[in-house]
Amino acid sequence: MNETRDISVHIQVVEAGAKTSADVGITTGGGQPLHGHGTARRHPDDPEVPQIGDEIAIARAMLELAHKMLDTAAHDIGERMNRRVKLPA
Repeated sequence: MNETRDISVHIQVVEAGAKTSADVGITTGGGQPLHGHGTARRHPDDPEVPQIGDEIAIARAMLELAHKMLDTAAHDIGERMNRRVKLPA
């Protein structure tokens, strides 16, 4: 079967002083919402370059989301196979 699906990813970044936080969310094909959160902190001696904090916080949020997606897929496979499944990252 060949099929194309579009899945939207929502990313929200908030900068507050030296801290940047990012929230990343999707809704799986099965309708389950999944969410990841990440943060970055700028050292007081570092120059203010907001894009770097954004990149770090988003990357950390996406890593958390990726692990949750693998756990969800493992659970879905396990339900169909009637056994516990672990998918490595």
